Amino acid sequence: MKWPWSVTAKGFAMGMADLVPGVSGGTVAFIAGIYDPLLNSLSALSGDGLRAILKGDLRGAWVAVNGPFLLALALGIGAAIVTLASPLHWLLEHEPTLLRAFFVGLVATSVPLVGKHVGGWGLDAWVWAATGCAVAGFITSLPPLVQSAHPAFLVAAGMLAICAMLLPGISGSFLLLILGAYAPVLLAVKSLDVTKIAAFGAGAVLGLLAFSRVLKWLLEAKRRPTLAILTGFLVGSLQALWPWKAEVRPLYTHSDGRVEWLLENVAPETLSAEVASVVGLAVLGGAVLWGLHRLGDARGMKASA
Repeated sequence: MKWPWSVTAKGFAMGMADLVPGVSGGTVAFIAGIYDPLLNSLSALSGDGLRAILKGDLRGAWVAVNGPFLLALALGIGAAIVTLASPLHWLLEHEPTLLRAFFVGLVATSVPLVGKHVGGWGLDAWVWAATGCAVAGFITSLPPLVQSAHPAFLVAAGMLAICAMLLPGISGSFLLLILGAYAPVLLAVKSLDVTKIAAFGAGAVLGLLAFSRVLKWLLEAKRRPTLAILTGFLVGSLQALWPWKAEVRPLYTHSDGRVEWLLENVAPETLSAEVASVVGLAVLGGAVLWGLHRLGDARGMKASA
């Protein structure tokens, strides 16, 4: 069997997006043309796949969940998390403005690419989109909670974060940041803390099995309002990725002495080389997403030919 390298590459892009607060891997999956196959495979894990496993039919379960697709995607996501967790954490600490610039371009470009699938922007679609925008704006404006690394808390955080990661426009890592679980999870990955990784992973699996079926039903039975809401989610999440932010007040201090601050959006002080860099990186982020979109379209046309 020929290995689906394009799926692994898209999984890598999803994993990279999920590591950055404010960006959703679900957005990348949707734009790259693998969102519906992903939901079908995940919902089958708790449906036909589970029934086949209970009957001892492992081959049938592998076919039911589209095993090659899921494996290729999971390897890409895992590779991104293992290889990029440390450098992205460093960039978030030392170059947050430039990192946010890249991803604000990526998310902004995704708005029309997701919105075009709504299928007619009547008054009802605009109302649904405005609702999604308001919800995402509210969520991304919440201050982070005090951190916790207790395994039971990480299970709950994993369940909530994976649900958010499946939704275009809602960032799972940003939700982790709000819950106070982002730094503990990144530290667990960097230090290979098996107990904490297992706790978070167990929560993620439980969340996937439950929420993927709900989301699949919504996209089948209520596709137009669901896509309008998701488009609104994307617009509302942009405020969390605004490149320039100012520290308002300290929230808590990490064990290594670093201070976590409450941030607010501000305008750049002057037109400078940094502004030019921000614009350039935003354009680059948009170009990367557009490339994924074109790759998804090309694969879709080849599959239907």
